[in-house]
Amino acid sequence: MKKVLLLLLMATMFIALPAIKSYALVTQDTTATAPPDDIVFTEVGSAQDSAANKQVKTEKDTLKKDTVKKVEKAAVAGKDAPKQSLWVTFGLGLLAGIAAFFLPCIFPMVPLTVGFFTKRAESRAKGIRSAIIYGLSIIVIYVGLGVIITLIWGASALNEISTDGFFNIFIFLILIVFGVSFLGAFEITLPSSFVNKLDAKSDAKGLSGIFFMAATLAVVSFSCTGPLIGTSLVAINTDLLTPVIVMFGFSLSLALIFTMFAIFPSLMTGLPKSGGWLNSIKVFLGFLELGLSLKFLSTADLAYHWGILDREIFLAIWIVLALILGVYLLGKIKFSHDSDLPYVSVPRLFIATATFVFAIYLIPGLWGAPLKAVSALVPPLSTQDFVIGQDGGGGSSPTVTHAKRKYSEFLHIPHNIDGFFDYQEALAYAKEVKKPLFLDFTGHGCVNCREMEARVWSDPRVLKKLKEDYIVVSLYTDDKTSLPEAEQFDSKILGTKVNTVGKKFKHLQAERFNTISQPYYVLLGTDEKELVSPPIGVEFDIDKYLQYLDNGLSEFAKKQTNE
Repeated sequence: MKKVLLLLLMATMFIALPAIKSYALVTQDTTATAPPDDIVFTEVGSAQDSAANKQVKTEKDTLKKDTVKKVEKAAVAGKDAPKQSLWVTFGLGLLAGIAAFFLPCIFPMVPLTVGFFTKRAESRAKGIRSAIIYGLSIIVIYVGLGVIITLIWGASALNEISTDGFFNIFIFLILIVFGVSFLGAFEITLPSSFVNKLDAKSDAKGLSGIFFMAATLAVVSFSCTGPLIGTSLVAINTDLLTPVIVMFGFSLSLALIFTMFAIFPSLMTGLPKSGGWLNSIKVFLGFLELGLSLKFLSTADLAYHWGILDREIFLAIWIVLALILGVYLLGKIKFSHDSDLPYVSVPRLFIATATFVFAIYLIPGLWGAPLKAVSALVPPLSTQDFVIGQDGGGGSSPTVTHAKRKYSEFLHIPHNIDGFFDYQEALAYAKEVKKPLFLDFTGHGCVNCREMEARVWSDPRVLKKLKEDYIVVSLYTDDKTSLPEAEQFDSKILGTKVNTVGKKFKHLQAERFNTISQPYYVLLGTDEKELVSPPIGVEFDIDKYLQYLDNGLSEFAKKQTNE
């Protein structure tokens, strides 16, 4: 029965991983190039951000004279804003640690650990103390690795992985390697000489022996923990604290489990025996990593407009992976490290059923179904070649009755919204038709932008206002399309040369609104002043989003009357 519960726990956790990933991104920014390390921006939508925006508004003249100093001052007020996302990051690390415990590289080490402490324990009190030190050593080792990662790459460099094209390709390839390794093609191991040295030192008496026992666990289990840690670190947009928080959560769950078994060896009798079910979990993780890897390839593909991973191709690969996983769980496919499956257990049957249901859910997406449950992870509908009910396909291309707009040949707005992609062009049109501007700071790699478009913009009331009452301008801050030489310039606030479409609008967002987070929605009058302050970011409550739009229209109407 315990074995059944363990398998169900594993299945539930990893089926829910995409949702965890999406939520972890709610308060993170998705930028193509981070600003200099001495500039920090406030979090969108927080109370601190509201206070910072009001402060910026009351000191507007000072801001113009010294933008960078004002941004730093605003950031101080919002330094506690990311707490919610860091808690979710910590939870992701905890889940990864629990998953790692049930992998073939770690689970069989429980008896060895118990035996190690049983032989060393001269008394009950000393045994408990040694077990606690062992757990703390595990945490120190993994958190130390997180600190090293942070020191090597730094906060600004880690921030770039969310949309930087070639780094996303690198992550894609790494996850492919991890996934294939979990399927049993090969093992990712560290040099045996290094492992043997650590193992020899673990026999030493005193605290050093306990520490090296923990180090031996970390090294020996690297072939299993390496892919999980790597996936945890790249599954969310990283900032300065993310590697440390992920490693702390990961190591804490492992440390607690091993410490409990070291203190209470009798708990071992309740564990299921090692066997083929451990490798099945590993294969399950392999399929999951292969599926998640496509998200990173898709981000690079969208930012650079390569056109190699359209929505239907992405979905087709996911469908095939889900079907193969379901067939594997039913015992119809066998990999190199699998043992014979004499019968299909109830947990296997349930998990296989879940994968088949997921595959069937995805199938309508091949013909244009919105698939809201995974909309944050799959490419936008505009990349689809064929959509039922729309001649010529193209998912979200509105009927064009006007001159071609700037950047419209490679950028799109969902739900047939006939909008703009350049701020100045949109502003000129807004003045002509006397309508307020709806600035949508977005990005190709911004999962919450896709989530907002699928869950909030799709509401008929919201969509009506965006189409009829506002001039929508979607400003992609991570697009890699090069600007003409005449339009390029040096940005002091970004600390880089603005030579792409994405950098052009990220500079605009940073300079005007002191943030580079996406999504970020700003309502402007034709005088280029904010209609509602502060602007908002992620807001899945449709009623609140509608109220924000209505407040903007009300303020715009007052301005028009006064004029």
